[in-house]
Amino acid sequence: MLRPGGAEEAAQLAPRRARAPAPAPIRAPRPVVPDVSPTSASARLRIACLLLLLLTLPARVDTSWWYIGALGARVICDNIPGLVSRQRQLCQRYPDIMRSVGEGAREWIRECQHQFRHHRWNCTTLDRDHTVFGRVMLRSSREAAFVYAISSAGVVHAITRACSQGELSVCSCDPYTRGRHHDQRGDFDWGGCSDNIHYGVRFAKAFVDAKEKRLKDARALMNLHNNRCGRTAVRRFLKLECKCHGVSGSCTLRTCWRALSDFRRTGDYLRRRYDGAVQVTATQDGANFTAARQGYRRATRTDLVYFDNSPDYCVLDKAAGSLGTAGRVCSKTSKGTDGCEIMCCGRGYDTTRVTRVTQCECKFHWCCAVRCKECRNTVDVHTCKAPKKAEWLDQT
Repeated sequence: MLRPGGAEEAAQLAPRRARAPAPAPIRAPRPVVPDVSPTSASARLRIACLLLLLLTLPARVDTSWWYIGALGARVICDNIPGLVSRQRQLCQRYPDIMRSVGEGAREWIRECQHQFRHHRWNCTTLDRDHTVFGRVMLRSSREAAFVYAISSAGVVHAITRACSQGELSVCSCDPYTRGRHHDQRGDFDWGGCSDNIHYGVRFAKAFVDAKEKRLKDARALMNLHNNRCGRTAVRRFLKLECKCHGVSGSCTLRTCWRALSDFRRTGDYLRRRYDGAVQVTATQDGANFTAARQGYRRATRTDLVYFDNSPDYCVLDKAAGSLGTAGRVCSKTSKGTDGCEIMCCGRGYDTTRVTRVTQCECKFHWCCAVRCKECRNTVDVHTCKAPKKAEWLDQT
């Protein structure tokens, strides 16, 4: 069981200064000074300008542990932006696991981009940006719900796989799969090396949830719920693999073990959860959710939840973190989300004729080479038009 460590900082008390005796008052004529009290017109104008300036300043986008994926093997705990103290402690204590966390981050980002490759929001990451996704994650939207769920799932999958492959010194195969068991086909013996999903879930929960448990607000409650959905999704797709023993391969005796499924199955499942995500509001005590509107169904433990409606992601909107769809490739014939009508938000599209060179007519030659010809194909590529200038300025 992972336990937090570290000592508490001692409180520093500032010494009190002795008050010097007040000098005797000197009576003098009161000079005439301009009125600078808060009730004066000029003071009220200055206060209004200050408030307007504060309201127009951009909200700070917190960094996240997600940036570990961009660091690769150069994981140095003190230099990773966005880690809270508990995450930094785990990073320093388990540096080999952090490499697996980084691999998991790269894997779930690739999966996120695959799942949304035909949508206006396509899980685009920002280069050299510690927030990874920019301001789009500030909104408590469906997209944020999906990202938190699949990021948590990615950590579970990567650590579980590393345990069973012998890459980590703190864990190995699942120690709980021992003895005899049975399924629909009959009895079998546990054997081989079952993937240690228990350790993967336990470490992911301690590391990924650390920041949300410290904040304890409505958004943190939403993130914790979606993090848990991601972890349980990986466990959902554990599969039973068996090897038969007996005469001529008959299955009179079986040895079985539990193995992770391909991460694509988890991504497909969470994408379906995204489509059916439930809009909720936090209860007054901040400990649970309730339906956002009367008549909406209640969220279950397997549902992704969100608070805010998503922007349309049609045009560049820096405040919302939308990159727009100008220049995105679309399908002229598709009626789905990858079709030019939906992808381009009704702005129309440009068509460019390009020539692509691909390898074709490949043949195997003994021994041991594969030789291919180069084939040239001319195709039409459709890309979304940029919005009109006035329309773009309204969103920036």
